[in-house]
Amino acid sequence: MSKHIGFQNKLSSFQIIILGFAGVIVLGALLLMLPISTQNGAVTPFSKTLFTATSAVCVTGLVVFDTATHWSLFGKVVIISLIQIGGLGFMTIATMISLIRGKKINLKERLLIQESLNQIDLSGIVSLTRKIILMVLAIECIGGILLSISFIPKFGIITGLAYGFFHSISAFCNAGFDLMGSISGEFSSLTSFYDNSFIMITVSLLIILGGLGYP
Repeated sequence: MSKHIGFQNKLSSFQIIILGFAGVIVLGALLLMLPISTQNGAVTPFSKTLFTATSAVCVTGLVVFDTATHWSLFGKVVIISLIQIGGLGFMTIATMISLIRGKKINLKERLLIQESLNQIDLSGIVSLTRKIILMVLAIECIGGILLSISFIPKFGIITGLAYGFFHSISAFCNAGFDLMGSISGEFSSLTSFYDNSFIMITVSLLIILGGLGYP
């Protein structure tokens, strides 16, 4: 334990954040390799899962497999979780877990949060993080409900809600992942809804709000 603490103290805030993101990406890649992550139960090569996990965490939207048809429900949950972690930020997620556990945020952790959020002032950084988390969840929930209004009549309640919230998170985090491959063809994205103004405006607003940045 002391060696671990000593090693952590030798790392700069930037290095810890980078290692944190790298760890999340590798863990996501390993989870996506599991047979339970694919529709046909096959093991996906590590190079492909590493690319997918990196794309999800770094919210680039680049894919080597159609998300809807290749990945199972478990795989899709892993992907949307990686997107949320990437969109919120590794240290924001870590802080949220600490706050839920009632753990006190020490100075080292506050400095890490400050670095990850690119803030100049250290005072009120935990309060800012709490506000960011609440704001993000509120916007994603509102977006998910609005999209579900259009998806439920087409796909049913369960699938409609799942699609609504998946695409809300993906849009707000600017991730570009979608689940429409099984509906309108692989890699089709939202092209089948090009004439649905309600969906287009909702998704556009989520992208803009997510792209503006928290400050």
